[in-house]
Amino acid sequence: MAHSPRMLILGEDNQQVGALADQLRGAYEPIVPGSMEAGLAELRKDDVSGVCLVCDDKDALSAAALLLQHGGILQQIPDGLVLLDASLEIVWCNPRFQQLAESDEPEVVGRGFYDVFGTPDILGPDFCPFHTALGSGTASKSTLRIGERSYYQVQATPVLTPGQAAPNMVVVLVRDISAETLQQQKLNAIYQAGLELGDLAPQEILEMSVDDRIELLKSKIVNYTQDLLEFETVEIRLVDQATKRLEPLLVSGMEELAADRELHAKPQGNGVTGFVAATGKSYLCEDTANDPLYLPGAPNARSSLTVPLILHDQILGTFNVESPRPGAFTENDLQFLELFSREVAVALNTLELLVAEKMTTASESINAILREVARPVDEVINDAARVLDRYIGHEPKVTERLQRILKHTRDIKQLIQKVGDAITPKGSNPSIPPRPQRPKLRGKRILVADDDDSVREAAHELLGRFGCEVETAHNGDEALLMTRSFQYDAVLADIRLPDMTGYECFCQLRDIQSDLPVILMTGFGYDPDHSIVKARQAGLKAVLYKPFRIDQLLDEVEAACCNSVENTIHAD
Repeated sequence: MAHSPRMLILGEDNQQVGALADQLRGAYEPIVPGSMEAGLAELRKDDVSGVCLVCDDKDALSAAALLLQHGGILQQIPDGLVLLDASLEIVWCNPRFQQLAESDEPEVVGRGFYDVFGTPDILGPDFCPFHTALGSGTASKSTLRIGERSYYQVQATPVLTPGQAAPNMVVVLVRDISAETLQQQKLNAIYQAGLELGDLAPQEILEMSVDDRIELLKSKIVNYTQDLLEFETVEIRLVDQATKRLEPLLVSGMEELAADRELHAKPQGNGVTGFVAATGKSYLCEDTANDPLYLPGAPNARSSLTVPLILHDQILGTFNVESPRPGAFTENDLQFLELFSREVAVALNTLELLVAEKMTTASESINAILREVARPVDEVINDAARVLDRYIGHEPKVTERLQRILKHTRDIKQLIQKVGDAITPKGSNPSIPPRPQRPKLRGKRILVADDDDSVREAAHELLGRFGCEVETAHNGDEALLMTRSFQYDAVLADIRLPDMTGYECFCQLRDIQSDLPVILMTGFGYDPDHSIVKARQAGLKAVLYKPFRIDQLLDEVEAACCNSVENTIHAD
């Protein structure tokens, strides 16, 4: 004979429960437990076909039905649900809670809640959530840490049993929040890592060289990449903005051939790194064996992740990591590496700003020294030229001694410049272009004749910055004396010298050296002697207008020096 389906009947009104049981008897086998514990015990049996709840309050009925529905929502939801008594022992739980507990015991009912999790750390905000719920009659919430990488959020809601004035049970919802918690921790760690990447104490800045600071930054990047992001290989390349070449800055765990490979910021023919540097787009390579862009990098790499280093919308370079497992990187990994790369870009920029500051300070110091030295050096050279002019052909020993004095005097400025070049730090980031160079001007000896101190000083500063050896004369007679005594690559002379016109000076300079390049200088005022017109008729090639435009000054002097070299070659 077949058994009738078993129906569990629960309710607060015993008369209503009894009446309903009588109505169902025959079609069903009514089960009327004496308590909620007894009802839950029946629910754990497999032969209960359904639950019938008797309650006048529709909201309470809905809540009770949700709580006690056998084989329904509570059995399937992804969160753990557990009923605890006043001593925090487990009275009932759904299958998900059993999974979250990861208990060695097959049955967790009857055990203490915290014992099931091996005495977890309670992180708050409520450090006694279950007692708070039982004592206050209100819901409470807290977070538990299980081991090193598991985090559970628990929400306790008190349950009133019929006939009890205070709650003696608590329903606990247990939610696994490990993924979002670990992700937030990693985000916070990346932010902190970014602060530490660019954190240099004043004493470190003073004591460490540029190379030392670069090595410190590189070691920090490697440590954070391996310890925080858990990526074993690292390759950082920086874009040389002039050539678009990707220069290696940091390589760890890559094949030597790959580390030395020449790459450019181009989308084709330069691997994933070149594509990312050219487009500014991150690239996730799931399988290196089937990726058209991938070029071999780390030993036995099967997947890679490459992101751009971007600062203020400028692509500074690329950050690449690789793994021997195919599909090793996720979208989360991509997000984390992009965030970390931003911090790396900021740290590199901070380092470059420190280098630039030191470069500027060193350059300003050298220029200040040269400005102060230029005038007395010129005076020594001027006076030596006058004395030398008298003694040449009469006193060989005096002449020889004067020439040594002149040589050492001229060496003073070159030595200052050489020391300046040696102590000026070089930038580490090829994305920041170096100061423009004028290699054709380096080592050229230029004479500037003008009675205005500011013009002579400007010539020293502007031309000396590009490697010219500048000497000056106060008037035409001094310029002629200097030209007779020494060899110059070009002469700049004002059209209004105290003792002669620019045209007169031009002609006499040409009498001394016919192929000597001469540039006349003038303001925008009236030229009553028509020096420029006359000089042009006599072969003048170039005119400079004061105040100088740096580009025009450099172009004219460079052109004059080149003409001087060509004339010398033709003469030979």
